[in-house]
Amino acid sequence: MTELNNNARQGEALLEVRNLVKYFPIKSSFFKRTIGNVKAVDGVSFNIRRGETMGLVGESGCGKSTCGRTILRLQEKTSGQVLLGGQDVFALTKEELRKLRPKMQIVFQDPYSSLSPRLPIGEIIGEAVREHDIVAHEEFNDYITRVMDVCGLPEYYKDRYPHEFSGGQRQRICIARALALSPEFIVCDEPVSALDVSIQAQIINLLKRLQSDFGLTYLFISHDLSVVEHISDTVGVMYLGNMVEYAATEKIFANPLNPYTQALFSAIPIPDPDAHINRIILQGSIPSPANPPSGCKFHTRCAQCQEVCKYAPPEWLEVEEGHFCACHLYDTPDARARAEELAGQAKSARKAV
Repeated sequence: MTELNNNARQGEALLEVRNLVKYFPIKSSFFKRTIGNVKAVDGVSFNIRRGETMGLVGESGCGKSTCGRTILRLQEKTSGQVLLGGQDVFALTKEELRKLRPKMQIVFQDPYSSLSPRLPIGEIIGEAVREHDIVAHEEFNDYITRVMDVCGLPEYYKDRYPHEFSGGQRQRICIARALALSPEFIVCDEPVSALDVSIQAQIINLLKRLQSDFGLTYLFISHDLSVVEHISDTVGVMYLGNMVEYAATEKIFANPLNPYTQALFSAIPIPDPDAHINRIILQGSIPSPANPPSGCKFHTRCAQCQEVCKYAPPEWLEVEEGHFCACHLYDTPDARARAEELAGQAKSARKAV
């Protein structure tokens, strides 16, 4: 494992996601023709600076995990760009992508299903190390031992199998497997949601320590907003395939702007029986990503919906320094004029139909 200087290139964007789109085609049952698309990720953009953590939150089905997997090119994009260290991930050849693979890793939600039941732990952690020639053959065993030790796994675990471990230990094995390749960027796809609360704290502290020691950069996908607040430097909020708000953690938790973000954050439990929580209850159900509403996708559930919201999608605007939001409540005069024009065109088109 190569230790990184935490101050080296601090502040530059390691990951740049530009208008990323991922659609899944809907096929007809007989002729197998494409009759529609599930718009899982529908034009998402953000940057993550080297050595920092971005939390990605939203309801189930909003596209968080699909976004993370598409960034790693575990599935092909529909359109957009993903730059890792300045390299366009989707422009690489098969051989170039293979060389880049060790630099970008993932820790999955379910540690048991992501580990082969037929391999001992030492082989699970070392399989990719051997495949990518990370260390010389004679150093292999010592290297795996060091990786395991860093992740809190004793050396004698090497010959044991996944079914012999608890959930927290399995997740440490998954983290060790990712760390063994000396990555720069790791997607943590709900890595603690399947664990007990006390074990969650241990895994979060392990991730933070590894980030400090090795200069790792994380995309942390989670439903647990308290965990996201603790571990993240910035937070992005997704709804039905779109990013609706993005800011530094302190800013977005102190002053959520989008009505959806406000409703989401109002659900955070407060460990005080005397505290009064202004819980915002959203009406209706989440629309289908195969047939999302026109205009702002959230307008069907928003208590602050305006007429323009039904016809024109809001622009992605910097409402205050470093705090971005897509909502007509914060439109500039120019953005409002464009939105009103689009809404008028959409109304006319509907009448013509």
